[in-house]
Amino acid sequence: MIRIKLSLIIILCFGVKKMLAQNVELLGTVYSNGNVENIHVFNKTSNQYTITNQRGEFKVVAKLNDTLQFSSIQHTLKEIIITPKILNLKSIVITLEEQVNELDEVLVGNVLTGDLLSDVKNVKGKPPINFFDVGIPGYKGKIATQSERRLAEAGEFKPIMLVGLIGGGLPLNPIINGISGRTKMLKNRVKLEQKEALMQSIKARLGTLFFDAFPLDDNLKNDFFYFCSDDPLFTQSCANKPDFEILNFLKEKYEAYLNNQAINAK
Repeated sequence: MIRIKLSLIIILCFGVKKMLAQNVELLGTVYSNGNVENIHVFNKTSNQYTITNQRGEFKVVAKLNDTLQFSSIQHTLKEIIITPKILNLKSIVITLEEQVNELDEVLVGNVLTGDLLSDVKNVKGKPPINFFDVGIPGYKGKIATQSERRLAEAGEFKPIMLVGLIGGGLPLNPIINGISGRTKMLKNRVKLEQKEALMQSIKARLGTLFFDAFPLDDNLKNDFFYFCSDDPLFTQSCANKPDFEILNFLKEKYEAYLNNQAINAK
């Protein structure tokens, strides 16, 4: 009888130990009143991450007692610890609360007393007038940068313009700028500015999450992002791409960056 009890205890201990060490792929779903796409799911124990799809679904590998962190700009940060029940079900359902930023009450302008004649006298300044107020058309699109405006003013030189040059009446500005190389220079400047803006956007939006999973000294983080932007495929791989694809690109560049650092240290 004692042998049987000892055997059961040994089997039980072995099963618990196996459960503790076993990695399981969990299928999860995030629910929220807000947008559930691109929510960051980070396994803080194993430094693995993933991102939810349009339906809030995700897959993540975890084991018993791992800590999963769910975060996004629109939601309150939430962490859960993997339990035996979650491992047995191989699924997890999370509900996130929308982030509400409450501001302290502020007083703007003069205090209104309710006495119309008195309040009118206290009002200072004139209301702004825009093109809608005066009934004229106005530009409502994206505001161009200084380099983009200069490129538009320089014009685009095309070989077909030479045909029109014979008959006269053709603006010479595009041709002169094309021959002098100014148009090419402005195009390169616009591309560099667009690449810089994209890099800074990725750094601000995904930098914290990425470096949680792939640590790097603070004095090297900015250099790392410039290293990524120097890649010829940077814009193609990151512009208008989902966060998951961008993070995969950063992961590949991270390994290359560490190799460069090791070579330079020799």
